[in-house]
Amino acid sequence: MDLSRLLRARWKLAALAAAIALGGYALVLVILGPKVEVLEAVRREVVQSVVATGRIESPFRVDIGSQVVGTVARVPVAQGESVAAGQTLIELEAAEAHALVRQAEAAVIQAEGRLRQLKELQLPVAAQALRQAQANLANARAQLERNRKLFEAGFIGQSVLDESQRNFDVAKTQVDTARKQVDTARPQGSDSALAVAALEQAHAALQAARARLAYARIVAPVAGTLIARNVEHGDVVQPGKALMVLAPAGETQIVVQIDERNLGLVRLGQPALVSADAYPAKRFAAEVAYVNPGVDAQRGTVEVKLRVREPPDYLRQDMTVSVDIEVARSPGALALPAEAVRDATGAAPWVLRVEGGRAARRDVQLGLRGTGWVEIRSGLSPGDRGVPAAAPIRPGQRLRAVPHA
Repeated sequence: MDLSRLLRARWKLAALAAAIALGGYALVLVILGPKVEVLEAVRREVVQSVVATGRIESPFRVDIGSQVVGTVARVPVAQGESVAAGQTLIELEAAEAHALVRQAEAAVIQAEGRLRQLKELQLPVAAQALRQAQANLANARAQLERNRKLFEAGFIGQSVLDESQRNFDVAKTQVDTARKQVDTARPQGSDSALAVAALEQAHAALQAARARLAYARIVAPVAGTLIARNVEHGDVVQPGKALMVLAPAGETQIVVQIDERNLGLVRLGQPALVSADAYPAKRFAAEVAYVNPGVDAQRGTVEVKLRVREPPDYLRQDMTVSVDIEVARSPGALALPAEAVRDATGAAPWVLRVEGGRAARRDVQLGLRGTGWVEIRSGLSPGDRGVPAAAPIRPGQRLRAVPHA
């Protein structure tokens, strides 16, 4: 036998061996079915969450404005700066306000001087005048009595008696006038009351002037962060216009929009884990604090607010965050990886369970739906193996189950 015939014989033997091997593999596929990585139902904790995206906000924001018309003299803070309560944010030109304060202070000093004058001068002088008038009245009364007796005795005429009566009447009038002057100068008198009223009015005018002066210095009502600044040196400001926006320090909240289909799952007090898009590896805790009773008809969403009791330092206003709200938890549930459940969102979910080397369709009742796992309430038992939905296996088809890696 020559060399060429020997080579041809060897090639025929090799082809025959390959054909036998391929036929054997096909026979195995027909009899035993293809290898498929299956997923096992196990007992484990299943946590169902509602996922949403939102933004960091303060529970409220403060618009900072001016209460008077004025020209900005200085703005010592910048947008994004943290400020303390009472810290100066804006200063207005205040020369006129300072002059009004000095004028009001002078009016207070004048009113106080008038009140002291009543106590220290006018009242003593009026009291002295009253004593003098009373002495003159006593003399006039005595003179009138003497002249009346002399007239009766015939020693003086009617004109002299009439003169004594006139002197007595004048002295009595002078006493009455002096007594009224004393009464008005006393603390409960009219002059004193007018002086006290004038002093109070001067004090009120001084308070108003000082308040107007204080309006020239706009301060932070609470500690927080300036998230907007719309004023510069030289601007003319007026009441009713927001010059700055302050986000108060302290409690932080997150505002998210959830799909209205999840409205029945979310309740107050539920815990949540949050991560900022800028810091995806860092997570912090929050809890549901508010669920809007209304639904946004255009977007089909519901507004939910979450409270952050211990906000991390890196949070900023209006920062975008991702939120996982824990709505339910089952510690010892029978669970199957979600990729093995078919028609999971439909009315009749089902699983291809491995039974005696074949795939058998089994209807299941689902419970909680966690991240990657689904609670199986009926239809499967612990240890049952399900075929992934992505595998090209039909109900009744043979297969060789391989544990999922």
